[in-house]
Amino acid sequence: MKLPRFAESFRARLLFLLAVLLGLTLGVQYYVNLRSVRSNAHLIVEQEQAIMAGVALGVNSLSNNKYLDEMKDSLRQPLLDKDSGRVTNVLVVDNEGNVYDSLIKAYAPTQRDDGSTVYLKLPDLPLPPLTSAVEMVDEDEPLPSWLTTSGRIAPGETGAFYFPVETNKGRWYVIVVLGSAQSLRDILKQQTSRSALYTLVLLLITTLITGFFVWRFTRPIKDLSIAARRVAGGDFRYRVFSQRRDEMGSLSAAFNEMTARLERTRELETQLHQAEKAAVVGRLAAAIAHEIRNPLNYINLTLDHLRSSFAPEDDERRERFERLATQLKAEVARINRHITDFLKYSRPSALELQPTDLRTEAEDALRLIAVQASECEIKTTLEEHGEVPMVLADKESLRSVFTNLLINGLQAIDGRGELRVVISATDGHAQVEIADSGRGIAPEDIAKVFEPYYSTKETGTGLGLAIVKKAIDDHGGSIRVNSRLGSGTTFTITLPGEGKENGEGKLEV
Repeated sequence: MKLPRFAESFRARLLFLLAVLLGLTLGVQYYVNLRSVRSNAHLIVEQEQAIMAGVALGVNSLSNNKYLDEMKDSLRQPLLDKDSGRVTNVLVVDNEGNVYDSLIKAYAPTQRDDGSTVYLKLPDLPLPPLTSAVEMVDEDEPLPSWLTTSGRIAPGETGAFYFPVETNKGRWYVIVVLGSAQSLRDILKQQTSRSALYTLVLLLITTLITGFFVWRFTRPIKDLSIAARRVAGGDFRYRVFSQRRDEMGSLSAAFNEMTARLERTRELETQLHQAEKAAVVGRLAAAIAHEIRNPLNYINLTLDHLRSSFAPEDDERRERFERLATQLKAEVARINRHITDFLKYSRPSALELQPTDLRTEAEDALRLIAVQASECEIKTTLEEHGEVPMVLADKESLRSVFTNLLINGLQAIDGRGELRVVISATDGHAQVEIADSGRGIAPEDIAKVFEPYYSTKETGTGLGLAIVKKAIDDHGGSIRVNSRLGSGTTFTITLPGEGKENGEGKLEV
């Protein structure tokens, strides 16, 4: 069952959390207050029962002519028990203020030697504030002067309560003295402390719950903040993972969409920049090549004319003349070759794609360097593993790639060594590995080997591997290099098989 969209929103969840916490707080407070009210009501009822029990004891003692202490033991009233502390004394006072009977023997009447009775006066006794036990006193008849009353006693407080009793000797009074209120105050303090403790525990629990949910609610914001810093630093591939379906989930999805567009925009800008740079370099290369090749052609033709028309008669001088002319023509050819490489790199490729057998092209490239390899005592091998598919390629461009890499391998080997070409198939693609046992490439140079005009050779132009990389990219393939100093270098070329859709070329290091 799907929840309504509003119920999944961040605001709805936050409002629901606040409502639950508010309801929980009010519920606990109501429960604590209800318990306190019930406890206070119980104290009030217990106080009233204690007063009525004392009054009943005093009235019964008048009607039965028994002493209070005798009747107390027979009644078995817990509130009158000494250990309960609720009723500490019950006094029976006659209409003249004499204490006729008392639960405390020190306040009871005593006999003189002559047999007369000595009564204590009520005003002489240390009693707490005195008040009426009921609101039924006859207002027309004033209280006797010895009966001094005070204001109304609060429930649970220490006090003495009087109750008028009509007898055949006039109006007598039963006075009930309650026990110390200290125990009651302790109970009330305990109730207050318990209520405060409950409130504190409740606040602590609600704070923890609120902190947990706030942490959960704000975690996506923190993730977005981290992602924003990563994107601001240029990492447009960073994505925010979120399975939420509220506003935070929508914001994360929008952020990911924005970074994807920024990444695509950067790629387009890079491609546009490369295209503009290539166009500028191409125009510049064509102009430079034209301006340089014209003088070179003239120099080359002039050298041929000098060799044929102005060669010295003397054999020794003619030999020296021929050697110098040959060196000049070699240098002119080298300059012309550099211009050709520069034009190859700067101009867009015009490939004539056709089904091509990689083994055939690799054998042709090995044949071109066979003489040089033999002179340097370098062993060359060609291996083919599995059924390698045909590739759509420009044969001349591909043969130039293999030749360039093989020549680099020969130049990297000092003395004897091995140059190996391995052709294999992987996931419908053709793969060519060209490995040498030469000096290797330094780790700091590996990432730069395909950059144009970067070379570790004193006479190199730095365009050889850049042209290789461009040619492989134009064929929709990839090239990567793996090398260790002193252990040789391996270039791995991967090309899509015939019928495979060409992807974008990529450099892997």
